[in-house]
Order: sequence, then C-alpha cells, then structure tokens
Amino acid sequence: METLKAFAASSPILSLALVVLTVAIVANEFAQLFRGYKTLRPAGLTQLINQESALVVDLSASNDFEKGHIAGSRNVMPSSFDPENKTLAQARSLPVVLVCRNGQASAAAAKRLKKAGFEKVHWLDGGIVAWQQADLPLVKGR
Repeated sequence: METLKAFAASSPILSLALVVLTVAIVANEFAQLFRGYKTLRPAGLTQLINQESALVVDLSASNDFEKGHIAGSRNVMPSSFDPENKTLAQARSLPVVLVCRNGQASAAAAKRLKKAGFEKVHWLDGGIVAWQQADLPLVKGR
C-alpha cells in the first residue's frame, strides 16, 4: 500500500489516468450487464444454433453476404432492418442472433430488437471476422 501511495504522490497524472481508465472499464462492464442482449463468441453461436435452433440474421451488404455467410443465416440489409419484419416477428420468443461483418451494425440492431420486445437477443462479438478467425465455415452464394 505504501508503494501505491508513493507512486500516486510522484506521478499524479499517471495516477489520475489509472483511476479514469478503471472507472471506464467498470462502467462498460455494468453497461453490458444491463443492455438486455447477450454477447456471443463463435463457439457460443454454434452451440445456440445446434441446441436451440436460433435464427441468425446477417446484416451484411448483399454482395458481402454472397461472398460468405453462416449456414442458415438470413440476409437483411441494415437500411431495411425492422423488428416487425415478418421473418423476425415470427421469432419473437426464439433466440435471435444478429451478425454483420465486424459486429458494429449488429450491436445496434440487437438493441432495437430488445426494445421491440424480443426475449432472447444475441450479438456475435466480432462478427463474421471473428467467425472466420475461429476457423468456422462460411457458405457462399444465396
């Protein structure tokens, strides 16, 4: 404890930076707990697909979707994404997993689904890039 006090006294700027970063990390972790949708890694997604028949919605552009997507996923353009879409509306009580190329667009869509009353909303952290890095297969074409 004395070493920490000595560090704080000799390096006030670094000490302040440490406190700010610690608060930011804790705030981010709390935000993730209360955002309403769950983060999945590729292994968790494969388990959810196999055990609970999750609906996977890919928000990639059509040409990116055709270059490679998760087997069984449905392509919905981000500009036309609507929680009341007939494909999505039928899956209100099923697990719905949102994916995109890097995970950014799908995180925003997951938030919209949760607000629309969907019960089991998931988001693939890292998107298709993370899926490929896990050496999992992609399907080409439509």
